[in-house]
Amino acid sequence: MKKLITLVVPAYNEQHNLPKLIQDLAVFFRQLSRYQFECIVVDDGSTDQSREILIELSSAYPWLYYIFLSKNFGKDIAMKAGIDQARGDAVITLDADGQHPISLIPVFIEAWEQGYDIVYAYREVPIESYSFMQRVRSALFYSIASKLTDLHMERGLSDFRLIDRKVAQIVSTFQDKELFLRAVFKWVGFRQKAIPYMPLERLHGHTRYTLRSLIRLSLQGITLFSVKPLNMAIYLGLSISLLSSLYIPYVIWSILYNHPISGWASMIVTIAFFGGLQLMILGIIGIYIGKLFIQSRYQPPYIIQATNIVSSSIPLSSSFTNTLTSK
Repeated sequence: MKKLITLVVPAYNEQHNLPKLIQDLAVFFRQLSRYQFECIVVDDGSTDQSREILIELSSAYPWLYYIFLSKNFGKDIAMKAGIDQARGDAVITLDADGQHPISLIPVFIEAWEQGYDIVYAYREVPIESYSFMQRVRSALFYSIASKLTDLHMERGLSDFRLIDRKVAQIVSTFQDKELFLRAVFKWVGFRQKAIPYMPLERLHGHTRYTLRSLIRLSLQGITLFSVKPLNMAIYLGLSISLLSSLYIPYVIWSILYNHPISGWASMIVTIAFFGGLQLMILGIIGIYIGKLFIQSRYQPPYIIQATNIVSSSIPLSSSFTNTLTSK
């Protein structure tokens, strides 16, 4: 019996990219006929014509399935929704924008057949192809995330990967409302292999990874796997207290020798500095408390509005399915 491989594609407003991606996959599946393939496209609350296009395409390609989420839950949650429904012996995740070369999939499968449980790709792009700010943002993002989580994440780590069935089952047990799957797949362990790739040119649309989204992703990953920011806040507060104590001898000397202590401006700056520092530390603590609050509420990580997958395997504790349509 042929091994089944499931492709999971999260999509948000990709009406122009989806038809070409599905057509390319159809050609690729015919070429790699020794395996059986299925593809699950998870629409993450698109506001364009992506859903209508997916319904039309699914009628032409019997291996194409769709999941429509009730709103935009975020790329990682959408990806997890697809992984939860995947039936394959292996699951491959890739973006809908066409920048992940599907020609690399046989390389993934070969490494998987050799015994690797996770095969992932990282971008190997000539430095001149990125602007200075893009290089700085990428370097800071992966450097800070790796150091604060103790998880080695290569620069340019992508969501283009293959995972074995047992890894997919472990990821399906996660009930976090906020996920950073790039860190999750590093954390779970198993035998992993990294493969460099050159991203293809995006035909339509533009990337949605701004500085703000990268900061949000890094905060999600760091606070999900580490309490180092809390430890750093303790050490920072202790260091500043010790440095502040060095000012005491100067105050005593000024009193004894009748030297007035001047400098209201420096005092205001100092107060403002420590006030900002306290707010920053409180913000770090607030992030962790907020995560505890969100996780303590009984609510699913995502809600499925409609799907053409006949037998839904999503437990009610993970998702609510409002509408179920079958082929």
